[in-house]
Amino acid sequence: MKIRNLYVWVACALLIGVVQASTAQEITVAAAADLQFAFQDVAGRFERSSGKKVKLIFGSSGNFFAQIQNGAPFDLFFSADIDYPRKLEASGLAVPGTLYQYATGKIVLWAPAASKLDLGRGLKVLLDPKISKIAIANPEHAPYGRAAVAALKHENLYEQVAGKFVLGENISQTASFVVSGSADVGIVALSLALAPSMKGKGKYAEIPADQYPAISQAAIVLKSSQQQQTARQFLAFVQSAEILELLRTYGFSTPSATQVHSNEEKR
Repeated sequence: MKIRNLYVWVACALLIGVVQASTAQEITVAAAADLQFAFQDVAGRFERSSGKKVKLIFGSSGNFFAQIQNGAPFDLFFSADIDYPRKLEASGLAVPGTLYQYATGKIVLWAPAASKLDLGRGLKVLLDPKISKIAIANPEHAPYGRAAVAALKHENLYEQVAGKFVLGENISQTASFVVSGSADVGIVALSLALAPSMKGKGKYAEIPADQYPAISQAAIVLKSSQQQQTARQFLAFVQSAEILELLRTYGFSTPSATQVHSNEEKR
């Protein structure tokens, strides 16, 4: 009986070890909503090359920042605003030396494919009396919403159109308002407008970058992560030439190979 019990104990121990090892191979990534389509591709490539799993959770950078401050169990944070990772690093909640600016985002005017709006007019098209609802991300916690507000103020249009705003919790929800017809037009991330699954649903026109502050986006490994080695591996993968090129296809400006190499030397 004692031998049998020993076998059962060993089998259970081995099973627990397998489960723990399996769990240890998965990282949870909190990612800004503008990465929704691009990062599904990135995660898939990483999983195939490394054999490790990536759980992606998309949302607004400001909300993630607050959740991380309150102990949310993420391994990595990819923010659409570099200030949030900087603050986490300064407060001791991130692994020192892992801050990496992975991209600069862009905003566009986006309307349904069948819309008769002339987006070539730029933001002034929002004064068209046929427009009753304009979708933007909530500027209180979404960097792309703040960029939209800045661009409108730059063109002296904010006060004239603010009463028509429909606020999305994040930039992905903002785009969905336009697709569903809840808004006539929106100011969204170029990365969403270029996503293969969205291309046929709308048309867009880029908003000149000099009309709003740069949307500098950065990532950081969180100190609370139980999978720091895998988290660092994923972050290094994002810095590879393959992924930088992929992000460019989604409209992001990305660091040059020289900048990436310089960042690696500083670590």
